[in-house]
Amino acid sequence: MHTHRQAPFFFLSVYSCFIFASCVSAEEERRVRANDREYNEKFQYASNCIMTSKYNIITFLPVNLFEQFQEVANTYFLFLLILQLIPQISSLSWFTTIVPLALVLTITAVKDATDDYFRHKSDNQVNNRQSQVLIRVDANLTYRIYFQADLLLLSSSEPHGLCYIETAELDGETNMKVRQSVSVTSELGDQNNLSSFNGEVVCEPPNNKLDRFCGTLYWRDKKYTLTNQNMLLRGCVLRNTEACYGLVIFAGPDTKLMQNSGRTKFKRTSIDRLMNTLVLWIFGFLVCMGVILAIGNAVWEREVGSLFQSYLPWDPPVDNFLFNAFLSFWSYVIILNTVVPISLYVSVEVIRLGHSYFINWDQHMFCSQCNTAAEARTTTLNEELGQVEYIFSDKTGTLTQNIMSFNKCSINGQTFGKCTLKHRHVYSRTCGRLDFTPFNPLADLDFCFYDDTLLESVKVGDLHTQEFFRLLSLCHTVMRELVYKAQSPDEGALVTAARNFGFVFRSRTPGTISTTEMGRPATYTLLAILDFNNIRKRMSVIVRNAEGRIRLYCKGADTVLLERLHPCNQELTNITSDHLNLLGATAIEDKLQEGVPETIAVLSLANIKIWVLTGDKQETAVNIGYSCKMLTDDMTEVFIISGHTVQSVRQELRSVSLTGRTAACPPSSWSTAHALEADMETEFLSTACACKAVICCRVTPLQKAQVVELIKKHKKAVTLAIGDGANDVSMIKSAHIGVGISGQEGIQAVLASDYSFSQFRFLQRLLLVHGRWSYLRMCRFLCYFFYKNFAFTMVHFWFGFFCGFSAQTVYDQYFITLYNIVYTSLPVLAMGIFDQDVPDHRSLEYPKLYEPGQLNLLFNKKEFFICIAQGIYTSVVLFFVPYAVLSDASQSNGVPLADYQTFAVTTATALVIVVSVQIALDTGFWTVINHVCVWGSLGSYFTIMFALHSQSLFRIFPNQFHFVGSAQSTLLQPVVWLTIALATAICIVPVLAFRFLKLDLKPQLSDTKKRKPVGRSVGGAWRGTGSVSEGRLGARGGSRRSGYAFAHQEGFGELITSGKNMRLSSMALASFASRHSSGWIDTLRRKKHTSAQHLGGVQSSTQLCLWVSSSTLKLLLCSGRLTRYTY
Repeated sequence: MHTHRQAPFFFLSVYSCFIFASCVSAEEERRVRANDREYNEKFQYASNCIMTSKYNIITFLPVNLFEQFQEVANTYFLFLLILQLIPQISSLSWFTTIVPLALVLTITAVKDATDDYFRHKSDNQVNNRQSQVLIRVDANLTYRIYFQADLLLLSSSEPHGLCYIETAELDGETNMKVRQSVSVTSELGDQNNLSSFNGEVVCEPPNNKLDRFCGTLYWRDKKYTLTNQNMLLRGCVLRNTEACYGLVIFAGPDTKLMQNSGRTKFKRTSIDRLMNTLVLWIFGFLVCMGVILAIGNAVWEREVGSLFQSYLPWDPPVDNFLFNAFLSFWSYVIILNTVVPISLYVSVEVIRLGHSYFINWDQHMFCSQCNTAAEARTTTLNEELGQVEYIFSDKTGTLTQNIMSFNKCSINGQTFGKCTLKHRHVYSRTCGRLDFTPFNPLADLDFCFYDDTLLESVKVGDLHTQEFFRLLSLCHTVMRELVYKAQSPDEGALVTAARNFGFVFRSRTPGTISTTEMGRPATYTLLAILDFNNIRKRMSVIVRNAEGRIRLYCKGADTVLLERLHPCNQELTNITSDHLNLLGATAIEDKLQEGVPETIAVLSLANIKIWVLTGDKQETAVNIGYSCKMLTDDMTEVFIISGHTVQSVRQELRSVSLTGRTAACPPSSWSTAHALEADMETEFLSTACACKAVICCRVTPLQKAQVVELIKKHKKAVTLAIGDGANDVSMIKSAHIGVGISGQEGIQAVLASDYSFSQFRFLQRLLLVHGRWSYLRMCRFLCYFFYKNFAFTMVHFWFGFFCGFSAQTVYDQYFITLYNIVYTSLPVLAMGIFDQDVPDHRSLEYPKLYEPGQLNLLFNKKEFFICIAQGIYTSVVLFFVPYAVLSDASQSNGVPLADYQTFAVTTATALVIVVSVQIALDTGFWTVINHVCVWGSLGSYFTIMFALHSQSLFRIFPNQFHFVGSAQSTLLQPVVWLTIALATAICIVPVLAFRFLKLDLKPQLSDTKKRKPVGRSVGGAWRGTGSVSEGRLGARGGSRRSGYAFAHQEGFGELITSGKNMRLSSMALASFASRHSSGWIDTLRRKKHTSAQHLGGVQSSTQLCLWVSSSTLKLLLCSGRLTRYTY
């Protein structure tokens, strides 16, 4: 069990935290002098304050209004409001526009202010963490294990200024790494020494290179070279080190982590962008109608209006028919502006807010283990969740739990461990979890194993079993006593397993290893450590036991060790046959998060492409790929782009596309770097399109963002990025939708995300249920909204031909004001918030239901024109049917009904009834709220109309209410109700007929799933394809792959044998140093990632898995012309 001390951290102050921004436009070098505030302040370097918010109290109003008026409709309505203030133009009161516009701006501003308040709250939480510094509160650094600035390590509590860190937030790797201070500062552990330290650092300016640092320390008239091995970067975690002391070099936005974080972008959905385009089209249509009616006015005024000049002259300053037509044009622009009502944008914001609350309240996305609910951190992207085509996922902490478990082992041909993690809850009912404490008081209580036969084998003294666990307790580079400090998680799991089975690693010195074996202490002399690296893929130790026998213990990847046991290695076998024996094999599992394989399978069936972008090495990504079932044994080959140069990468791509053959080789760390610098769009696209899975390894945070950006640019597909660490922030910000996992790597990803939850499996429900419903609801809402407003507005257009083109309105001005705000707002809001086509479980059972959103089938330009056509048809019926009937109709007393007010009331009533019936037909899921809104709105129309046409209001405001008594007198006539019924039938019956025919002749998948009984779930469908066997990279040689070194790299072997990590007396250390090299850190610097052997073979191009390493990806990205990988 790993434990971490919450020890104090002391940092030297370098500059004031009250300087909020760098004033250096082009910094060529960074100069920092310790304990010299005056010197440092003159450079005006950025402070350590982090700001993710968009506004402050001063800038909120102007910036927010500027952003809101970027919406075309808002600018359009502001322009209309100005026109309505001109009395010669407007025939409507100004309040018909200013009230809805002010309402929209206010609601949006409140929402934006609320969102930004939470950003400020998060920023303050980070920026106001308590710090302990030597002098004054200057460096805003936290009293926690996370480093909050880029530090130069000066000294630590460990020998020789060593410091152990975890860099998961930077590169996704959870294995520990070592940093070391410069030798001359390693003894500055005393506060007095640190306070008097006045060294000056001259180094490179702020940049985003995580693996490189170049600088020089000047102190006491000498200079010392500084490298990345001396740096502690923001986002790193101090592990198993009591205290460290550092000098802040970069802070806040200058840190390498923040330099890799993209800028916060204002994200808009594709529907938002389409709506802006449609608004422009509608405005053009409005101008055309205004021109037609203005021309009609000019003709009428010249031919007919001139005859009335004697008693109905033009109002000044009109003096001719052309000028009158010009004013008439603007009057009709005001009257017909309701084709795009301002209430549309208010309704959209309300619907999105409702969808966000549904995500927050979803109990199926609540994690009881960590007491974390899903959170929609934005309200503007919900419908975009229903259109995702590409998912870019981090690996560590996103797909996995960062927890290694010892599940099975094979010793002398016998397999132990009868249950896997998947079936552990079943097996535990039969044998139960083993209790090691009676047998071993030193056992780790968190260790889980369920096969008692292995424990019995140890107890009875089986030689093979005991030798197996003896190897695990000796062949490693773990340090510390019982609080194991493992170089990789899987190594820690192996040593912990040996501990529980009675072989307990206790401590080590540079020349000895102390253990407890079956309760008896044992000490081995350490003769040599042959450390692990990516070429050898194994490690060995040579020890001498108490009896004087020398033994070699070796562990490593099965593909490497079994080759050395193969009969073809006869020479090796002959040499080692007397003492080299295969003891056994282990099965270590990096626990996937619950439901990851099922989620990936379901999302794949929904035609969503999932790419894994990880900073981890290829071997780790391979294992995760198989565990997640992204890679399966029926994939004939894994092709890896691994070239070191532009030419080699291009040649690899062309060799696949021309010959149909695939090659597999481990990627180098340079491949992505090269891929970002060259134009290989054609070759890369032709290869990527033949692949079923895409995994990019060894990519930096900035490269992740560049991949996402180029997919957005060239493929025009909706992208989603999901991650849990600070190294994923740039990718999350770049994607259309960013999702943060609240996991083990801090909250940086969550703070930068649009949506957050605690488990990857919740992504399935977020997209297939909430995303799909949000897209469906928004599309139905928009279709109905445009329909009802064209039906409402176009009546004015037809009326213009019968009123001398005088810009007279058909309806009462209060009806025009209340139509979109009261009479028709709530029913469409209820539909937009609550509507469903199928229940949530059907959306998960049939992922193909998700595809209409990807193809943008439910609301596009075609659907928009269909809605407009229906609205225009409805307006024709609503105008001409009452006009034709009422022109010859009369009351029972013989009084004609062909008057303006009767016609206005009849048309308005028919309009409200028709659109209410239409939304009843459009609603697919009825709730109590829907019933109340639809029928309540219809009832409110009659109530308000009778009130506005009453004698009481007329007596109080005689100049404002001109329709006194019109409602009562009109709706008492049977012919009026027959006219309304006839108009309703002519409008609705064709719609019903069309929908029945479409349902019968060309039903949608959702229509069939409404009626079809619940069948086999998709889980059963994908499981039926067979389980994924343990397969190694490539297709040759069976389906065996290495599970060793899950996140392993070169270990601490040289560090151990050098003695630098040991707390020895000065005399003993001096004696030991004379016999051993102290250049281990230089060896780490010289380490190179080289390619291993090539695997070949003729394979099917449709079953390739594409691997792209970091340098190759850089070649493909830097030109800005990379297209997406596809399955």
